Amino acid sequence: MKTKLAILSLAIAVPSCVFAQDSIKVSNNGEYPNTFSSGSANVERFTQSSKRFNDWSISFGAGVPLMQYADLTSLKFGKGAGKSLVGYSAYLSIDKAISHTFGLKLQYDRGETRQGAFYTRDAAPANASVNGQYGGRTQYDAVSILGDLNLTNLFRRVDNKSPYRWALHGYAGVGTIGYRAYLKDETGQRLVTEVKPIRDGLSFFGQGGAGLKYKINRRLDIEGRVMYIVTTDDTFDGGDSVVNMRKDNNSDNFINATLGLSVKLGKHESHLMWHDPLQEIYYRTDVLESKINDVEVCKAGDADNDGVCDDWDRQLDTPAGARVDGSGVALDVDMDGVIDLYDKCVTVPGPVENNGCPVESAQTPNSGSVTEAETKLDGIEFELNSDKILSNNTPILNNAVGYINSSNGSYTVVGATDTRGSEAYNQKLSQNRANNVKDYLIKNGVESTKLDAQGNGKNDLKYPECDPASKCPEWKNKANRRVYFKAK
Repeated sequence: MKTKLAILSLAIAVPSCVFAQDSIKVSNNGEYPNTFSSGSANVERFTQSSKRFNDWSISFGAGVPLMQYADLTSLKFGKGAGKSLVGYSAYLSIDKAISHTFGLKLQYDRGETRQGAFYTRDAAPANASVNGQYGGRTQYDAVSILGDLNLTNLFRRVDNKSPYRWALHGYAGVGTIGYRAYLKDETGQRLVTEVKPIRDGLSFFGQGGAGLKYKINRRLDIEGRVMYIVTTDDTFDGGDSVVNMRKDNNSDNFINATLGLSVKLGKHESHLMWHDPLQEIYYRTDVLESKINDVEVCKAGDADNDGVCDDWDRQLDTPAGARVDGSGVALDVDMDGVIDLYDKCVTVPGPVENNGCPVESAQTPNSGSVTEAETKLDGIEFELNSDKILSNNTPILNNAVGYINSSNGSYTVVGATDTRGSEAYNQKLSQNRANNVKDYLIKNGVESTKLDAQGNGKNDLKYPECDPASKCPEWKNKANRRVYFKAK
């Protein structure tokens, strides 16, 4: 797990390699000659042969343009509104993905908008001289450059590791447009406006919108788009000066809804616009981890087999089974010169000749110092609501075994608790603690006739001020949860 986290950090630290489509590879005795050094890794030079994703595609589609903001509109609503007319459109584009979130399109559009209006003298301006039904028709050709923003790749959840097939794209761009606008009235159809970009100068337009793509397979995507086209020309709808007088500031912009296909070009399995950088990072960690596992970690070996390479092992003869620190030195927690493997009192310093345990000297009861019985028969403490003897108490009990066997007296093993819980519960718990210690001593060589067990419950406190227990720190309450020895 630590290796994977470290490799993941390395992969995140070099995100430019993800977007530039380079490949990171661990150096392996010159196996990859066409590389340059970058720290501890080698990075392939960017060439066409080193590309890992397809980034070119061709898109085409057809749809319906609707002019709803002009003097002559495509759809009519309400009483006496007139006839609704629907045109057609088609597009073809060459697409280049720059990164997994952005690309460019060179697009050609061709189509025809159709508009109609019911125009009566009652609704006409005062200077209008015609009466009847009007209609418009506009044939257009346009070339534009569009920016393609992959919103799904830009905002998708980074913890989503599963492949995805839907993507929302945003488009915006500018270009030039040429058109022929016709007007139909009671006299027939006539050409009102014709704009040719090369002959009449550049006629600029802009368009923007959104598309929803679905990935059919590695080669094909299907996409539905809705685009808003800004023509910047009040005669685009086919209206003449009379028609255009009906309303002020009308826009001849229109909406183009299309359905199309994208064909992804190239030899690779994945297209850059469908690429997930997080999947790339996980892929790289797996590759790097497998390569690291194949490399011999300790070139100089590990003579004492302690998991620390001899190159930086400060203790090359560590005994088998000993725990070591990062430099290969056997641990000695109490720093008494006896390593933990051989130390019988790991947390208490003691001389080597006593296996790391302290040596207790005999004292006379009247000397004013601690007596031998008090040092050899130390009490032990218990966890809350437990009668289990803790492993760090076994040295104390082993000392008690030796002392009791060497003495001529007999002893009572006394159990006690803190003040939490009921009287009956604590009485039973203290008796269990005393019984467990008594059983331990007997199993380790003490004659059963020298011992009996007694539980005092919560009425035998080492710190009487801890009633209730909330009045004292926890170390005092733990000292009350004890077993001690009393001579008969």
